[in-house]
Amino acid sequence: MTLVNELDNRFYMPAEWEKHDRCWMAWPRRDGFNSKATKENYAAVAKVISEFEPVSMVTHPDDVSEAQQLLGNHAEVIEIPNDDAWARDSGPNFLIDGKGNIAGSCFSFNCWGENYFPYDKDAKMAERIMKHEGFQYIRSSLKAEGGGITVDGEGTVITTESCFLNPNRNPGWTKKEVEAELSYCLGVEKVIWLPGNVDEDETNGHVDGLAAFARAGVVLMEKAFSSEHPFYHILNENIAAMTGQTDAKGREIDIAFIEDAWGAEEKGDRFCLSYINAYLANDAVIMPKYNLQTDERARMVYEKLYPDRKIVQVQIDDIAQGGGGIHCITQQQPSAK
Repeated sequence: MTLVNELDNRFYMPAEWEKHDRCWMAWPRRDGFNSKATKENYAAVAKVISEFEPVSMVTHPDDVSEAQQLLGNHAEVIEIPNDDAWARDSGPNFLIDGKGNIAGSCFSFNCWGENYFPYDKDAKMAERIMKHEGFQYIRSSLKAEGGGITVDGEGTVITTESCFLNPNRNPGWTKKEVEAELSYCLGVEKVIWLPGNVDEDETNGHVDGLAAFARAGVVLMEKAFSSEHPFYHILNENIAAMTGQTDAKGREIDIAFIEDAWGAEEKGDRFCLSYINAYLANDAVIMPKYNLQTDERARMVYEKLYPDRKIVQVQIDDIAQGGGGIHCITQQQPSAK
């Protein structure tokens, strides 16, 4: 497929709760994040998602046999070289138009501000997926990741200052320039900025650990209910920044709250505790489980937000130890309308 430099305004990124054709994932490969337990966690997530929609697993040619053995018939294994396993961040952002077409935008990926090397294969993964599927796409010079955005499918995107304005990604870019690029790449009209989390140095405060559109006009936000929580003040600053915001349609945004899994037995200092870091599959919410009382409280939040969806909890300790959750390892391909 020939690279296209422009997509007309008909293309936009739909909300995650809209219908999907499939879910994309990437098989663990990087040293330090490719243990048997981590791969088994990935396979468990893929198997659950496959109950609701097809799964395509990007897999390095050297790992195909192993992936097929663990995944069975629960995922299509696609040979595309990769360095790491965070499909949300290195994969494409899928777009749709009103005529049944699917396209995509591919951010420039520099491995979260060059946290890990090598990353040259992951930097090409989004484009390789689009070429494999025969979809047209645009290549953005913005260094960014899919975990750094959440959209409502109606013209609004939320992101964080600590991430996309970070000098380790986009030195010299002004906020207005980043807004213009996000608008172009995602087909949005309004960018809402949260401060993010400057103390989180794995992703520099991705929005998918802080906030997510739950439906049009409603944002689910992480809140700490104890002042002893290490991010108590940071979470409150993000909530304050969202309070009173309006979306691209002019609606004042309602905020729903969910706690994180603070108190879980953490494997390493990068352990992801976020229940917001979940995946909205067709007719389901796939959310993490940490064997805490907070699991049930978080489940009840999702049940209230999505009464018509099945809520499925999956133990992900050996994914969370890498710094991300279920949302981080998945990327939805929407169904064209």
